[in-house]
Amino acid sequence: MTSPRTDTARLTLALSELRLPAIKALWPRFAEQADKEGWPTARLLGTLVEHELAERHRRRIERHLAQARLLPGKTLEAFDFTAVPMLSKAHVSAITAGDSWITKGSNILLFGPTDPAS
Repeated sequence: MTSPRTDTARLTLALSELRLPAIKALWPRFAEQADKEGWPTARLLGTLVEHELAERHRRRIERHLAQARLLPGKTLEAFDFTAVPMLSKAHVSAITAGDSWITKGSNILLFGPTDPAS
């Protein structure tokens, strides 16, 4: 029979091997809360998986931003549309109002100064 300490150590190692860092970090806290509040097993597992997915999404965005090497603070709101008169701010705003272009994996590239100080 294994002790709770052995089970905890084995679980920690397994979560590392499975590359589930958010679950590894959060499970003790959520397990304690689940025990106190009488959560069903599916709720505990679902909560841990949701946090793992959210953390992976956050890290993926962080990684993509780092790989893109975009200058910090360069946003669409800061773009100086008067510097590129043939570009319609209304058209760009309409395209970016929804997220379908992101869902499709499309890119929007604008070149030009973002403010007079640039």
